[in-house]
Amino acid sequence: MDEAPRLGNQYENDAFLRSYLRWRLPKTMLDEIEPDLRSLGQRVVTDILALAEQAEASPPRHVPYDAWGNRVDRIVTSDAWRELDRISASEGIVATAYERAHGEFSRIHQLARLYLFAPSSALYSCPLAMTDGAARFLEVHGDDSTRAIFEHLTSRDPEHFWTSGQWMTERTGGSDVGSTTTIALREGANEFRLTGLKWFTSATTSQMAMTLARIEGAPAGGSGLSVFLVELRNTDGSLRDIRVERLKDKLGTRALPTAELTLNGTPARLVGGEGDGIRKIATLFNITRIYNAVAAVGGMRRAVALAGDYARRRRAFGKLLIEHPLHVEALAEMELEFRAGFLLAFRAVELLGKEEAGAASETDLRLLRLLTPVAKLYTAKQAIAVASEAIEAFGGVGYIEDSGIPRLLRDAQVLSIWEGTTNVLSLDTLRALEHVDALSTWISDVRSRLTALESVLLRASGKRVTEAVQRIEEYATVTGRSGKDTQQTGARALSYSIARCEIGVLLLEMAGATGDKSTIVAAQRWCARELAPLIEGDAKHRERSALLLG
Repeated sequence: MDEAPRLGNQYENDAFLRSYLRWRLPKTMLDEIEPDLRSLGQRVVTDILALAEQAEASPPRHVPYDAWGNRVDRIVTSDAWRELDRISASEGIVATAYERAHGEFSRIHQLARLYLFAPSSALYSCPLAMTDGAARFLEVHGDDSTRAIFEHLTSRDPEHFWTSGQWMTERTGGSDVGSTTTIALREGANEFRLTGLKWFTSATTSQMAMTLARIEGAPAGGSGLSVFLVELRNTDGSLRDIRVERLKDKLGTRALPTAELTLNGTPARLVGGEGDGIRKIATLFNITRIYNAVAAVGGMRRAVALAGDYARRRRAFGKLLIEHPLHVEALAEMELEFRAGFLLAFRAVELLGKEEAGAASETDLRLLRLLTPVAKLYTAKQAIAVASEAIEAFGGVGYIEDSGIPRLLRDAQVLSIWEGTTNVLSLDTLRALEHVDALSTWISDVRSRLTALESVLLRASGKRVTEAVQRIEEYATVTGRSGKDTQQTGARALSYSIARCEIGVLLLEMAGATGDKSTIVAAQRWCARELAPLIEGDAKHRERSALLLG
């Protein structure tokens, strides 16, 4: 009979996380925060993980009517789900970022906590992402009238803490937000009533939500949209002119309440002034996309930990799985993908922390604009692939639901959809390259960092990255003269290439700084790959692609 995999302290057992923090944080700061990280690392495999299992076993229910036939639209969640809310507050998963106790390094601390928490949270990381995004939006665009709500969103007190939803998706889809049909009717200076249908609203049990709507008479398209804050419930707990049509039956994220809502004159507050809502809401999206990337690498780490432990327990063909060279190779590839994704995600985290602390240069801001969509799209795809490999590493038992392993894949799949699909974010990467001249900034930054590498062991790998970056530069020059269709056809491959090269530099930098043998091997192995497999995307290529589709 096989033994189930076991998880130890997820901070203590994560040598790569600890090495990264030693590399990037001041020693005095790390000494201060490490005890809490170690404590959280233990909680996520004990009480927090147990609550997540309970929440998954008791998914939310929609109760449309009470016993007397009155429409009540209650969404009933488990005690465990509500306790995860309280724990996320007391652990400061959101608050740490806004206390800014460590200046530009505060986001690293906060999102290291999220990285530990997310895989054991039954996707409570989702409402936390939207809560953090809403808090940042209110910090940038709010005023005195929204200060009390900001304090709710950033509180460590479970009795005071609020979470926020995010209502962008309508029947027209979630990515094409410019076609939003929700109408806002004015009642006062900044007070409105919203009418429309929101097809996919996550964390619908939150106290508030941020949403887009078009003020009556505003022009069509994204420029005519405005951002609104909705408080969902009256003091008696009833919804404020909101009808819950149904809860969504999803592939994964089953403990997370996600609903389809009709707004029937729902009270809302205009935030950030009229119009230009898509540009303004990007403040929120930047946070949620970085959360997505950190949750992706947290999920990869959990898959690697489970598969690695199982390989040391499971015997096949007369020996442990870890003693089979081909199995070791498969696990090593999973570990490499995890490390690569981790460094890419936390590169964006570092830049975000600098921006929020007022320590970012113009170069940093351009890099943040570029690497946010790149990190989100690339780590999401990695997480799905690693979760699939983890299931395979367990064999048949990995395909059985009560092992818990299939949930790794079901929950990973949302990462490439929520907050923009891979294609949508690839097009956003193109916009970054066009609008803020991010490509030349990134190329100069990469070349400067590669030049600074001193290790002889890493020179050949650095040369490969340099050559790949040169191909990207030449490709961008050619496609820039070839029209939008050519650029868009190759946008995904270009985004992947930027991600792979940025990862190559990060692995080389960490290897050079730490001298750690496994990190040197990781850098060398990563840089031996094809880093920039670009697509020409010209008319002939597009014609051939169309022929494939008949």
